[in-house]
Amino acid sequence: MRIIVVGGHGQVGRPLVTLLRSQGHDALAVSRRTGVEVLTGEGLGPALEGADVVVDVLNTTEQDPEAATAYFRGTTERLLAAEQSTGVGHHVLLSVVGADRALGNGYYVGKVAQEDAVREADVPFSVVRATQFHEFVPTIADWLTVDGVVHAAPTLLQPVALTDVVELLAEVAVGAPTGATTDVAGPAAFPLDALLRATLAATGDRREVRTLEGQALGADTTDALVPLGEHRTGPTPYPHRPTT
Repeated sequence: MRIIVVGGHGQVGRPLVTLLRSQGHDALAVSRRTGVEVLTGEGLGPALEGADVVVDVLNTTEQDPEAATAYFRGTTERLLAAEQSTGVGHHVLLSVVGADRALGNGYYVGKVAQEDAVREADVPFSVVRATQFHEFVPTIADWLTVDGVVHAAPTLLQPVALTDVVELLAEVAVGAPTGATTDVAGPAAFPLDALLRATLAATGDRREVRTLEGQALGADTTDALVPLGEHRTGPTPYPHRPTT
């Protein structure tokens, strides 16, 4: 099977391409490094010729809702148009668990717009929604630091290992389009403040974590960023588990 991974040289794309190749698939990474610019559509058509599946793991650091929406929806619409013209039969999108319940965060606004673009198109699709990666938790601490103190609310996070997400993406990519979403999360959920406290302590980071009232990361409720129904559970536990 010929599988194109868009964003294939990034944190998710690189191990995904490696895994798919180890399974015997013709997996190719597409990015600016290979002469493809999804922001403009340059090089997309030739890059997708002969592909059976496209997996979109593109990402941005944009937090402004308009900028995030322009990036995610714009790149997705260009991808889908190229897929339709070249006969791609399956579009796989990596999204975020709870994005539609955390619209106070501009990044998640963009992800919701991206999912909408996928559902509105004529290309058969599957959406995989993941919770926050293990590797991303220290970055959250940095985001919430003011004057050397981490200010974190007890919003629940259920972090998942990147390797577990990559394995699910590969499974979905080689299967039939579902026309639906599959959520994946780690085996346990923790309040964000406790999670950050344990993570910083385990890594020798002396920053204080101060608990705030309310929610964090744009979440509407305490459980907005964890799966609320049926979901896949990645088997890898978070390495720095809170003790309380």
